[in-house]
Amino acid sequence: MNYRFANGFVTGVRIHGILNMAMTPPQIRSVRIQGFRSLADCELQNLGMATVLIGPNGAGKSNFIRFFEMMSWMLKSRKLGDFVAMHGGASDQLFGGSEKTTRIKATISLQTEKGLNDYRFELGHGHPDRLIFMNEAFRFSRTGSSTPADWQHLESGHPEAQIVEAAQSSEYLPDVNRTTARAIVRLLRDCAVYQFHDTSDTSSFKKRWDASDNNYLRSHGGNLASILHRLEQEDIKRFNLICRHITRILPVFERFEIEESYGKVLLRWVAKGMDQTLGPHLTSDGSLRFFALVTLLNLPQEMLPSVLLLDEPELGLHPAAISLIGDMIKGLATERQIIVATQSPLLVDLFGLDEIIVLEMEDGKTQFRSLPQTEYQHWLDSNFTTGELWRKNVLGGRP
Repeated sequence: MNYRFANGFVTGVRIHGILNMAMTPPQIRSVRIQGFRSLADCELQNLGMATVLIGPNGAGKSNFIRFFEMMSWMLKSRKLGDFVAMHGGASDQLFGGSEKTTRIKATISLQTEKGLNDYRFELGHGHPDRLIFMNEAFRFSRTGSSTPADWQHLESGHPEAQIVEAAQSSEYLPDVNRTTARAIVRLLRDCAVYQFHDTSDTSSFKKRWDASDNNYLRSHGGNLASILHRLEQEDIKRFNLICRHITRILPVFERFEIEESYGKVLLRWVAKGMDQTLGPHLTSDGSLRFFALVTLLNLPQEMLPSVLLLDEPELGLHPAAISLIGDMIKGLATERQIIVATQSPLLVDLFGLDEIIVLEMEDGKTQFRSLPQTEYQHWLDSNFTTGELWRKNVLGGRP
C-alpha cells in the first residue's frame, strides 16, 4: 500500500501487511463519561478511525486521555488503587471533589465484526479516599438486532473490576456470558495511551533497558531501544524504513546503532560524517520524541494496540516533523483507531471536520462539540484549511 504525503512526496511502502478493507477493525464507537475530573457529563458518539481533540489549555483533553489510562490500570494491571494514589487520591479524580461528586460513571461501546459490546461501570468514593466499584455490567448486541440485549450485572463493592474475573473464571457467576466479557476485556486492555513528553535527564529514554522488553512500545517510550533492536534483528526492511523517515527531518541522522550488553540496550545513533555514536543525552528533546513517534507509527500489526491515544504528539517537533507525523497517523488510521489530543494547527490541517472534536470549558465542565460540515462549507469552498479555521477562532476551541 503506497502512501502519498501532503507535500506530494511518496515515502515508500507501508509494510504492515495487506489489509483486508472488507474487515472492520475493532474500535470504540461511543463513550460517555460522568464525574471524572472536568468531564462532568461528556459523550462522544459514532467515533471513526481517526479522532482529533482540540481546545485551549485546561479544556479537558488530557483528562479524556487520562480516563483511558485509568481503564488500563483497571483492566490490564488490575491496580486501580495505585492509579488513584499516584494521581492525588480518589477525591481528585471526582468532578469538583468528593463533596460535590460521589461517583464516576462510564459507558463504552466497542464495535466488532459480530456486533456491539457495551460495558458500563460506576466507581464510588470510599474511605480512606479510594474508589470502589458500585455497579458493573456488560452486554453484547449482534449486528442487525433491532433491540439491545439485556445487561448482565456483576458483583459490586469490589476494589477491582469484576469483568476480568468474569472473563477468566468459569466459577464466577456461572450464568454470565464469558465470551462477551473476554472480548470486552481484551479490547479495552488493548487501548494504549502514549505520551513521550518526559525527556529529562532521568527519563526512561535515557536509561539502559532490558533487551527482551520488546513486544510493544511502552507508553513513555522507555523501551524504544529494545523495540528498534528487535526490528533490526527480525525486520530489517521496517528498521531501514524508520531510519529513512527520520533522515527526512533530521538530515544528519544516518541510522540507529544499538548493541546489546549483558541483556541491556541503550538508544544510540550514528550521525553522518562522524565516527562517534550519539546517545540519548546528546540528542535533543524533540529528536527523541520524533524517534519514538516514527517507530510507533511504523510498527508491525502484531506489535500495535487496537486503539492508540496520543497526547500532544507535536510537542517539541519541527513543523515539517509535525506534518510527517500527521500523515503517518492518517495512514495508520486505516488499520488502527487513533485518538489524538493536540494543540497544533499544522496537525489539525491534515484532518477533516468530521474527524475533529472541539473541547471547551464552561462553568468548570468540559463540553464536547462536533463540527457539522454544512456550517463551515463556505469557508472550505474558499480554500481555508481546518487548521486555519481554528486559528481564526471560527471553530472555537481557543482561549
